[in-house]
Amino acid sequence: MINYPPKILIALSEAIDENHDIARWLLENGFPELTAVASAIHLDEEAFDWLMKHKFPHFGAFTKAVWDDKKAYYWLREHGFDLMVKLADASRGDDVSLQWLRDQDLEVFIRIAQKTAEVIKRKEFELKDYHRFHI
Repeated sequence: MINYPPKILIALSEAIDENHDIARWLLENGFPELTAVASAIHLDEEAFDWLMKHKFPHFGAFTKAVWDDKKAYYWLREHGFDLMVKLADASRGDDVSLQWLRDQDLEVFIRIAQKTAEVIKRKEFELKDYHRFHI
């Protein structure tokens, strides 16, 4: 993920924040994998499957790790995706990982972590809201 230009990573953070125009721009301008990352973070299984099919297992694992999927998390660790491990931890509210990102001057990744954390918080609330149950 570190190989993308900062403006593309900022666009990813906006796509995670459900800016559909930015997500479409990423899709149409050579970054479909980042559009899929944003969608998979929102629990879109089709986007996750696309990542896996198109040889982006590290991104697929990341989108599962932010949801505390231990198997995906350990896969990232075992395969040397240390930044994505830190990013997943930061997205889950780990202060040590957030501080590590600050210490490395990786502000754009802090932004991604914050946007992802907002999604997680919102989705977890929605999943627990009994008013949304369809009986």
